[in-house]
This record gives sequence, structure tokens and C-alpha cells, in this order.
Amino acid sequence: MSSLGCEDLEGNTLSVYAFVVKEDKPVGPREVMRGANLSSPSTAYRQLQKLESLGLIEKTVYGTYVTKEKTNVSGHVWVGKNLVPRLICYSLFFFGMLIVELVILGGQIFFQNLIPSLAVLYLVPITAGSASLFLAEGLILWQRNKRAIFEG
Repeated sequence: MSSLGCEDLEGNTLSVYAFVVKEDKPVGPREVMRGANLSSPSTAYRQLQKLESLGLIEKTVYGTYVTKEKTNVSGHVWVGKNLVPRLICYSLFFFGMLIVELVILGGQIFFQNLIPSLAVLYLVPITAGSASLFLAEGLILWQRNKRAIFEG
């Protein structure tokens, strides 16, 4: 899996690439136009040619295009056939840490009858805040990418 910078895959090119990868079958310019919500088949064709020149897709003998190579996209990870902002993965890590902290805190309070230290009580809101910020920023980025896809 190769890696390209933001300048190579962004806007319409990114939305077309994500559509072709998600379809996982040969697609033509008209399918891409509808699936990536582009203005015309010629716009879709131009984006397909750009992806082909980058070596990410290839044209079949029937004039359709298929994924040749699934590449890393800056700031994103592939989850199956979906492109997800990396910030959402970070938020899931912090939410996991938050759950562990709450289980430990609950165990100390309810089962061991201990009063948690002030440091532990400060740790929980910091972790919750970190998880929330990463999630919010990740969702904003995801919506921006979807809007770019649907507005063309």
C-alpha cells in the first residue's frame, strides 16, 4: 500500500477514488458521476484519468476502471472499504481509556470502599475531554469530506 500526500488526493479526486474503492467492481464515468455526485461525465472522466496517472486505478479493455492499488490517504485510515478520519480512531482510544478509568474508579468506590485520590478524579474529565475533542474534530472532518463528495 503506497502513500500519497494531501495535494494528490483531495476534493473531487478523493471522492472519486473513495467511490471506486468502495464499489470494488469496474465502474464507468457515468457511474462515477452519479456515485460521487459530480456535475458531468467529463468531470468524472478527468478525475478517473488523474487517478490512473497516479497509478491507483487502471482502465479495463471495456473502458471501465478498477482499483489497482489501495493507498494511504493523509489523515485517514481505511476501515474495510470506508475512508475514516484518523482523529475518530484516536477518540475511540481515549473512550476506551475512559471506560477503563471509570471501571477502576467504580471498583475503588463501591467494592473497596476507598476514596479515590484527587489526581484520579482529575484524570477522568481530562480523558473525557480528550475523547470528545478528537471525536468532534474527526466528525467535522468526515462531514467536510462527505460534503465535498456530495457537492462535487
